[in-house]
This record gives sequence, C-alpha cells and structure tokens, in this order.
Amino acid sequence: MKLLLDTQLLLWATLDPRLLSSAAFALMNDTHNSLFFSAATIWEVAIRCSLGRADFDVDPRVLRRALLDNGYAELPITGQHAVSIASLPPIHKDPFDRLLLAQAISEGIVLLTADAQLARYPGPVRLV
Repeated sequence: MKLLLDTQLLLWATLDPRLLSSAAFALMNDTHNSLFFSAATIWEVAIRCSLGRADFDVDPRVLRRALLDNGYAELPITGQHAVSIASLPPIHKDPFDRLLLAQAISEGIVLLTADAQLARYPGPVRLV
C-alpha cells in the first residue's frame, strides 16, 4: 500500500518515534508498504521553523535528506494537486493538510494522520 504521511507523523517518526501510535508504527514498518512524504511537508517545516515554532525545531534540509536516506519517496506538488483543493469541503482550515489530502486523492495514496479533524474527510485518509 502507498502511504503519504502527514507532517505531524513525519516529525514524530523522525524526532521521537515513541509518540507514534502502535497502528502508525506498524504501518510504517510494514515492508509491503511504500512510504511517501510531500514537498508540502518540507515547505511547512521550513516556514514554521523560520517562525521559531518549538514544535518545528528541525532543519528542513536535514529532515528531507533523512527521509530520502530512509527509503521515503518524495511527492512533488503539481498544478493538479492545487486544483484538487477547490473540490474539498471546508472541514479543515490548514492549507498544508488540505494540500496533502488533495495529493492523496489525486495520486491514489492513503494519507496517514493523527489529526482527527483531517480524518473526517471522505477519501483515502486513515487516522492512526
């Protein structure tokens, strides 16, 4: 299964894997699954880190390199992804999460999240 991890799960997996639920840990460590991260996640980390957010205290360059070195595939942002956001109902206001969901829908990838509000969307979203 192809899995796109949201920003929070990626940061937990990288900085403190103990924060991951057992379901998230199992899915991420199942060798039958392919793990993806979005360029939107790196963008979000770069913005929030530059604003001094303590919960985003990670160098985005180091995070990206670590994800690639650990077998994650990078999902670029396309115009189709941006257009797909327009069809999403206004359940969640975070633009980064909405972009991740649009990517998951467009690419046929399951979006893994620990965000219950994001998981309310119909489509390929899994709360872990």
